Amino acid sequence: MDAFPAFFPLAGRTVVVAGEGPGAEAKLRLFEGSPARVIRLAGEAAFSSKAYAGAALAFVASDDASFIAGAAAAARGARVPVNVVDHPEMCDFTTPAVIDRGEVVAAIGTGGASPMLATLLRQDIEARVPEGAGRVAALFRALQDEVRKALPEPHIRRAFLRAALTGPAAQAAMAGDLEAAKAKLRQALADGVAPQGLVTFVSGAGPVDSLTLAASRALAAADALAADDGVDAQVLGLARRDAERLGPDQAGPEQLSDLTLRGLHVVRVTAGPPSPDELRDLAELGVDVQAI
Repeated sequence: MDAFPAFFPLAGRTVVVAGEGPGAEAKLRLFEGSPARVIRLAGEAAFSSKAYAGAALAFVASDDASFIAGAAAAARGARVPVNVVDHPEMCDFTTPAVIDRGEVVAAIGTGGASPMLATLLRQDIEARVPEGAGRVAALFRALQDEVRKALPEPHIRRAFLRAALTGPAAQAAMAGDLEAAKAKLRQALADGVAPQGLVTFVSGAGPVDSLTLAASRALAAADALAADDGVDAQVLGLARRDAERLGPDQAGPEQLSDLTLRGLHVVRVTAGPPSPDELRDLAELGVDVQAI
């Protein structure tokens, strides 16, 4: 990872766009409809650090090299991160191609190396992100504290949210009826959650491109990860960063059974086909097993 992606909250923040021309206009359009206060600077006003004081981000766009240098220096003098349009070598950060679904925002970046490639990838991904995704996210934000209070154990809460994302509450939110969605989600909480532990076997020999969608989703949903030595590191990279990692001496049938009894989803990543002996031992312990 050559650049770390981060999201800046915009509510109550200030964004400065300095300069003229198509580049500046494009940055202004980027923040249309956002809760940020956007300040436009031109001419000598862009050379004063005071004009950038308190801003979260600054964008500089111009065909005039002296204007770019002066405005960027002024913004940095106010300790504001700067993006200089079409000059990645002068940027503190680059602007990704953005998919905006309100509460759901996705971004594709190339570090300024190929904005056209980022745009093409954005178009591919945008077609897969439904328009109502932001409303579903808004639903879960609205009831976040209630869900956390009702389900304090993280793995049980994750299991509930995974199911809820494709359930009646999410469908109501997707359709735009947030009040009905809240009622349905509260009802699902009231009905309770029955933890269902599971061990999923995934081949980790690689290459990562050969993984099925089901395998990728299993890795992304894992509460715990038990991997053989020698599996492809890129395959393991698809797992949740906060998933519990188990060493070889912690991944015996009894240990995996104990984890499933707690309601955890364990992904067993093997260097080859699943061992018939391991599958048999887990079945004898009554563990729910699936192999992908």
